[in-house]
Amino acid sequence: MKVALVGYGKMGKTLEKILVDRGHEVVARFGSEGTQVSELKKADVAIEFSVPEAAYGNLKTCLESGVPIVTGTTGWLDRYDEIVSLCQEKNGGLIYASNFSLGVNLFFALNRYLADLMAPYSDYNAEMTEIHHIHKLDAPSGTAISLAEDLIKGLPQKDKWALKENAQSDSDLSIEAIRENEVPGTHSIRYSSAIDDIEITHTAHNRQGFALGAVIAAEYLNGKQGVYSMRDVLNLPS
Repeated sequence: MKVALVGYGKMGKTLEKILVDRGHEVVARFGSEGTQVSELKKADVAIEFSVPEAAYGNLKTCLESGVPIVTGTTGWLDRYDEIVSLCQEKNGGLIYASNFSLGVNLFFALNRYLADLMAPYSDYNAEMTEIHHIHKLDAPSGTAISLAEDLIKGLPQKDKWALKENAQSDSDLSIEAIRENEVPGTHSIRYSSAIDDIEITHTAHNRQGFALGAVIAAEYLNGKQGVYSMRDVLNLPS
């Protein structure tokens, strides 16, 4: 598989090592200067980890160039529907995930299951904490938003999420976003009552899990058309 890396920071370099170790070829690398279509078209698939303000343009260029794309950039999802429409128009291929880690995607499934279990018990209040490194630009994290949206679907007591400092009522799912040191990513969901707490936590130790999952997603997407998720890639329940 020939791969273009769109965004060539720490994650891009980690992706390249995993790709080479798995027998793939990196045919193009693009940093902050943007993509070159002639180089991009050499690839069977692109993997995009850039910054929120560049993501939409990168995705649009890939899809218009006929290159399927896997993206893990967060903070641009207000234009997600536009990208899905473009993908369908161009008969392209797209996988977006707020987090590609196998463990996190299992955690997503656990979160959905626990929310369904907790739904009848209104004495418990749900809240979330996420911790990331100081370089992360968006808050809350895309992973936290995905967790929150799944939780809200299963929990009738909550109707929207809000950062902790902006939460105004019990129907708001409070998300505390902490930025410290070089933390790769920690997400905790806690159900609290006057009697006890129930808490689940996922703690990433490094970027390897994110990068490996993105490569596995690219292997899955190669040769396909359509819009997919990590549930499809890992055959997880909805």
